[in-house]
Amino acid sequence: MSAAGTWKVAMQTPIGERKVTLTFETAGGVLTGKMSAEDGNAVDIYDGKLAGSSASWKANIKNPMPLTLEFSGAIDGDKISGTVSAAVGSWPFSGSRSV
Repeated sequence: MSAAGTWKVAMQTPIGERKVTLTFETAGGVLTGKMSAEDGNAVDIYDGKLAGSSASWKANIKNPMPLTLEFSGAIDGDKISGTVSAAVGSWPFSGSRSV
């Protein structure tokens, strides 16, 4: 399953809902791209893996505090959902691919 494209994702964080845009590129089982916050700040996605419908990646953010976010989820057509983990806990995320 291809994960390539632009995804609009909402995370249910301890400080409320945070929305990001993910731009994924795939090559073999490697997932790369960018994660852009609503404030326009963008960071690179790294350690991205894609195996079947399972996807995982990391992103280092600066706002609201410096954290490494570790995403683990599943892609079902144009839907994505899973869990984000960081030093402050874990929370769900979900979203859809822009067409």
